[in-house]
Amino acid sequence: MDAFPDRVLFQSPVWLDFLARTQRGTPVVARVHADGEHVGYFTGLVVRRFGVRILGSPLPGWTTEYMGFNLAPGVDRRAAATALADFAFGPLRCHHLELKDRELTTDLTGLGFASSPTLTFVVDLSGEEGDVFGRMSSPCRRAVRKAVKNRVTVEETTDLGFAHEYYGQLRQVFARQGLVPTYPVERVRELIRCLAPEGRILCLRAIAPDGRCIATAIFPADHGAAYFWGGASLRNDQILRPNELLFWHAMRYWRQRGTGLMDLGGGGDYKRRYGAHELWIPAYRRSRYALLPVLREAARSVVKKRQRLLGSRAGELIRPSGSLR
Repeated sequence: MDAFPDRVLFQSPVWLDFLARTQRGTPVVARVHADGEHVGYFTGLVVRRFGVRILGSPLPGWTTEYMGFNLAPGVDRRAAATALADFAFGPLRCHHLELKDRELTTDLTGLGFASSPTLTFVVDLSGEEGDVFGRMSSPCRRAVRKAVKNRVTVEETTDLGFAHEYYGQLRQVFARQGLVPTYPVERVRELIRCLAPEGRILCLRAIAPDGRCIATAIFPADHGAAYFWGGASLRNDQILRPNELLFWHAMRYWRQRGTGLMDLGGGGDYKRRYGAHELWIPAYRRSRYALLPVLREAARSVVKKRQRLLGSRAGELIRPSGSLR
């Protein structure tokens, strides 16, 4: 499967292991056939939510950018999506299907799918290091230089204790906006536990001159692409510009290991400063019963209200840094 050119980190066995552990689901890897010939694979996970059996590839909230198909060149992804729906509602006995595949550019709305594309920003890491740095905005380059001048340093780690350090800062980030993080600290630990042994994750600390950790960030990578999974920083120390330094360190680190691009994992205009261009990722969903889309939106509303309620008790508010959904 790794030989397919459209392969991504989120379809790898280590990522499926991470999802199975954190989402309490069953991984699904299925062959795709056309005219009796094997032409590719589909990757996803079956979960049960509120009694509803769902095939996600992925689902919102999994902190997983996209999954979908690995197909031989020229294979019709529209036809593959149609076959996937039959597979999901037939042999898998699912009631709902969600599919997010960055190569699925053909329109599926005429096949009973609803569309809700998502925005991300992608940084080109090709060329010389100076070229990559030069594509960043002038204010961003100045911020990196300022961080170095302020004697901010970067530490790399795969220690599971980093999960609590990162999550403590993340809670402060969300609390300042009256929210709580959308996932527990256990998810961060599982991410490190699953990916670190394979060398597929970069966890970073920004250290102030007095030795304090003032910012953290997580960048997994595989199959030629790196991803910004999440980051957080202490508001009072942002004047030292640790965030820009962490991003630049991650871009250099993965570029030196042959990575050609970095996906910054979602919207946020501040990401343009890193020389990123916007990319819309196709995302589709289809339900077996007409009532399920209504229940889906109701569930999303309940989750948001619960997050605000819990966040109202969390105290100080700061703006979320943005990360993979």
